[in-house]
Amino acid sequence: MLAQKIYQKHGCGVSEVIRHIILGWLVAATLEYLFLPRAYRNLAGLEGLKAMSFVRVLGFALGIALLFTGLSRVVHTQKAERWGLAAAFAIYAAAALSANPSWPLLGACTLVLGVLAVYAVRGWNSTPEPAPEPKPSGKGWLLFTIGLSLAFFLFVCAWTVGRFYTFCTPSYDFGIFSQMFYYMKTSGLPMTTIERDGLLSHFAVHVSPIYYLLLPFYILVPQPATLQVLQAAVITSAVIPLWLLGKHHGLSGGERTLLCAALLLFPAFSGGTSYDIHENCFLTPLLLWLFYGIDRRSTPVTAVSALLTLMVKEDAPVYVAVIGLWMLVKAALRGKHPRDLITGAVLLAASVGWFCLVTAYLAKHGDGVMTYRYQNFLYDGSSSLLTVIKAVMLCPMKAIYECVDREKLRFIALTLLPLLGLPLLTRRYERYLLLIPYILVNLMPDYTYQHDIFFQYTFGSTAFLLYLTVVNLGDWRIHWLRVVALGVAVGISLICFYRFILPKGVVYPRRAIAQHQRYEAIRNTLDEIPEEASVAAGTFYASYLSQRKVLYDVRYCSLQHLLECEYIVLDLASVGDYENYASEGENGLENLMALLKFQGYEEYKTLENVLGIYYRQDSP
Repeated sequence: MLAQKIYQKHGCGVSEVIRHIILGWLVAATLEYLFLPRAYRNLAGLEGLKAMSFVRVLGFALGIALLFTGLSRVVHTQKAERWGLAAAFAIYAAAALSANPSWPLLGACTLVLGVLAVYAVRGWNSTPEPAPEPKPSGKGWLLFTIGLSLAFFLFVCAWTVGRFYTFCTPSYDFGIFSQMFYYMKTSGLPMTTIERDGLLSHFAVHVSPIYYLLLPFYILVPQPATLQVLQAAVITSAVIPLWLLGKHHGLSGGERTLLCAALLLFPAFSGGTSYDIHENCFLTPLLLWLFYGIDRRSTPVTAVSALLTLMVKEDAPVYVAVIGLWMLVKAALRGKHPRDLITGAVLLAASVGWFCLVTAYLAKHGDGVMTYRYQNFLYDGSSSLLTVIKAVMLCPMKAIYECVDREKLRFIALTLLPLLGLPLLTRRYERYLLLIPYILVNLMPDYTYQHDIFFQYTFGSTAFLLYLTVVNLGDWRIHWLRVVALGVAVGISLICFYRFILPKGVVYPRRAIAQHQRYEAIRNTLDEIPEEASVAAGTFYASYLSQRKVLYDVRYCSLQHLLECEYIVLDLASVGDYENYASEGENGLENLMALLKFQGYEEYKTLENVLGIYYRQDSP
């Protein structure tokens, strides 16, 4: 309150307030790190964070911010403050690098220092954003974009449906969603038995009401493969709001086509479909619609897209909250549209409120929020996301260090290079807030799959990176420069798509065609099992058998539930499924087969070296 009164009394602008706060925090964090014994400066562990004082850092930050406020009353300190940010970070980086010599860390620090140096020299771009200049596209560009989108849709369908028909979709996670939709169709509830070895609502694990949007289409063709087609349709639809955003920000028809091509070829976008349907696939189109609604100041589009985004998953409010925070800062800095301030406040409040409700529900009735993915920041032994925030405030260099861990460099290259680094090229520094999801969700965690382009965790950050690309290009008034930048970006994306995505995507449809008779024989054998029968199956057969009330995965279910099933399907080629039944010197599969025979199961059907079905008539 004291700082606020001083700022108000002496008429400091919002940009000065923000600069003083950031400078105070950066100097305080630097001093806290320098005060650590050298042994505690290792950023790989948590010892340094444990030795730091959150109260002390806050106190130093407030004191330094007030100090610069006082100095600014008597002398002009704006340039000194801007250079002070660069100098403080340079000292901080030098200390961190001396204790943690690392080329990736050096590169990251150099990049941050470069941004701060540009800010020191040129300051923040406070000029009004260019007024929207929608340009007609011409039917040719629109039709070409539709053709690209259709080709992408068919490619993703062939890839993911091919995975299902070649029995490459594991029970975790596709088998879960397949059985969940069966229950949604028959009972209206998102129940599964396979997910947690017993009848349970999937919403006790992940709160994803958004799935109900797909239910009417699934009911028309109630097959697991339908879910793969629906995912392809959902992600392809992201082209629509992206095209409209490009139009709103003055991109020509050709530029919009290049922009949409960059999205469709973006490795982390198409690659995110490779692990089958997940609720995350809604994030890219919904977030782009949210940005479009905000830019057009359309209350209905903004409200509906924000609400639907919150329905995607329990962590989806993070994306909406970041957008709300960005709108608040942007409105406060530029002060042109009070409506933006109100919209940002509503989005931030609604997302935080929903997040608290959902996490409380999961803590009481479900599995809780999966904060274990941030173990590299949970220094106080808690499982709270607040600890992650405190860790970043205590030691921002720790966050930088974790973001450029060696295993994440490939991910960074495959997400920033295909966009030519365009999301970073701006002096409207409030836009950097929109990088938070990319950093928080993909780079900071030590959970491997979150920085892998072939998993679903990329869909949310993809929307933010593409939006930043659009608005940053919209600031460029030189038409040919935009075309060149987008053309190069599409070229790099095409190379990455050809090198990393295409080979992986064509494997499954080719295999399905080349080995059609083999897979047809497997399907015919599995079809011998009655639809109403209870089944325990190997992980790659569970998805095909998911249209039933009772289904378990042989590898993960309890022995009690295994022996309660009428039919047990064993994958004879996957020895790893039976480690729980292995004993010293003996094969787990053979042990399980012997156990089943001892329990009264008989061989029902067998495909040599492929699968075996066991049946017990008097199963409970």
